[in-house]
Amino acid sequence: MVTSGAVAFGKQKLTQELLMSLSMRETLSPTDHTREDAPTLVEPRAAAAVGQSGLMSLYDAMFSQYGVKIAQVLVTKADFYNEETRRNLISTLSELISLNIVPIINTNDAVSPPPQIDEPIGGKGGKKGISLKDNDSLAAMLAAEVQSDLLILMSDVDGIYNKPPWEQGAKFLHTFTSDQRNTIEYGQKSKVGTGGMDSKVNAACWALDRGVTVVICNGMLDKAIKTILAGRKVGTFFTESSAGGTPTEVIAENARSGGRILATATPEERAACVHTLADLLVSKQAEILDANQKDLQEATRSGLAKPLLSRLSLTPAKLKNLAVGLKQIADSSHRNVGRVLRRTRLADGLELKQITVPIGVLMVIFESRPDSLPQVAALAIASGNGLLLKGGKEAAHSNKALMELVTEALSTIGAKNAISLISTREEIGDLLSMEQHIDLVIPRGSSDLVRNIQEQSKHIPVMGHAEGICHVYVDKDADLQKSLKIIRDSKCDYPAACNAMETLLIHQDLMEGDFFSEVCNMLKKEGVKIYSGPRLNEMLTFGPPPAKTMKHEYGALECCIEVVKNMDEAVNHIHTFGSGHTDVIVTENRDVAKNFQARIDSACVF
Repeated sequence: MVTSGAVAFGKQKLTQELLMSLSMRETLSPTDHTREDAPTLVEPRAAAAVGQSGLMSLYDAMFSQYGVKIAQVLVTKADFYNEETRRNLISTLSELISLNIVPIINTNDAVSPPPQIDEPIGGKGGKKGISLKDNDSLAAMLAAEVQSDLLILMSDVDGIYNKPPWEQGAKFLHTFTSDQRNTIEYGQKSKVGTGGMDSKVNAACWALDRGVTVVICNGMLDKAIKTILAGRKVGTFFTESSAGGTPTEVIAENARSGGRILATATPEERAACVHTLADLLVSKQAEILDANQKDLQEATRSGLAKPLLSRLSLTPAKLKNLAVGLKQIADSSHRNVGRVLRRTRLADGLELKQITVPIGVLMVIFESRPDSLPQVAALAIASGNGLLLKGGKEAAHSNKALMELVTEALSTIGAKNAISLISTREEIGDLLSMEQHIDLVIPRGSSDLVRNIQEQSKHIPVMGHAEGICHVYVDKDADLQKSLKIIRDSKCDYPAACNAMETLLIHQDLMEGDFFSEVCNMLKKEGVKIYSGPRLNEMLTFGPPPAKTMKHEYGALECCIEVVKNMDEAVNHIHTFGSGHTDVIVTENRDVAKNFQARIDSACVF
């Protein structure tokens, strides 16, 4: 750790001593300005000598709370010009680091304060040297000498801006390349430090040129170092090469402007765009399936679970159904935007209208389901919203192929930037901090993903459903053959779907016949593993193993069967263990069906 603060620390103490030494006459004299000028009268070398002990005492107290030992190392410019002392310095630092002792390094300002003009040192192999005139250049020099993996330069601002951050139009730079140096305008340096932001940039570029990774960040940020080490986007990251794609912030700004184009397009134009996308899914089926096959091969090699493989897989039938669904979205979209919800006449010739408008920019995060991409894109187009898509890495090839079709469809109405796929290695936590660019986050995936995003998003609203614990209740008045078909379809057609059946509830009267055996035989024939609920387990001497919990989303060819006394008990069971996603009653009694639908508070009730 390279630190400053000894001079500032010492000035506080010496100023107090100077004021205490004043006589009462001098203190009260209106012509004596010693009191006001005391901080500037303190000699910096003396201040450094007094401040070093206090500064190290503070560091020692803080590090000792974590059981970490520290060492003080004071250096001057001569230590770097003299080859012997330079080698000794680096040897000492290396030895301390090997012993897990943190070196606290500072310039020996009591002897020789950092020079403001210095001849460059450290220039080897044709590379430019660096002038040791502040802590930033000292840190860069030491980082290069000990071959550090990472150099973090802390400031009182979040990182590098293209101009002073308080000025209009200042833009934060998450990444910085050496060719940007001449495009930056710097503000004033710190009042207590010896360097400014230009010094930090020069030091960072010098260290980067010698193989040291550099980040400039705000030292006041909570857990800044741990967050940087975790790979999160904090501060400005210095890199030799330009970013391999458009920055996410620019993509989000494009989505905003593209969404406005969608919002002002006519309903017919938006619908035609979705129809075009639907047609492309069919006409470019071969390219999509080729890309999907690459994902499936990589996922199989990596040992992806079977339910996730099922979600990842695309087939001609899936693409055809997708195209049909997209056309339905297009045909029903004409009144999505601009529909009058309420009209109030305030006075003659003065009318107030409430109309439907787009939300703005949506971000949808989804896992291993590439078919989600065209579905979500179609809904965004139909509702005039900009859209950012963040898919799982396991579907990278499929998502890229599908995104090309979305862009092609959007180009027909001049809004190709309205929807973008974020393919960078951006952490979700970093995306959730972009509240100035994103208006709503919609996670689609596992309950863990949804909960994680809900917890991380502090400023952007999240619309997510964490679980799909869905029930099918077979009433005593049900058509049993119809019931078997519904049970098979709801569990076996697409077991990884979020609205697949997870628990089958059977009216106790139906346990007297062969229905339960027929259900078990049918499910076993389909490869479904069956678990029993508490009541069913009590009724059977030999039967399916008991379920560990009734509140579980299997997402695979597994389900639980439970027995209930009547519809009231079925409703109570769903309210207790369900997730409010999708629940079903099978009965021929219309009154019972209506009662069930009225009482179940789920998104979909059939």
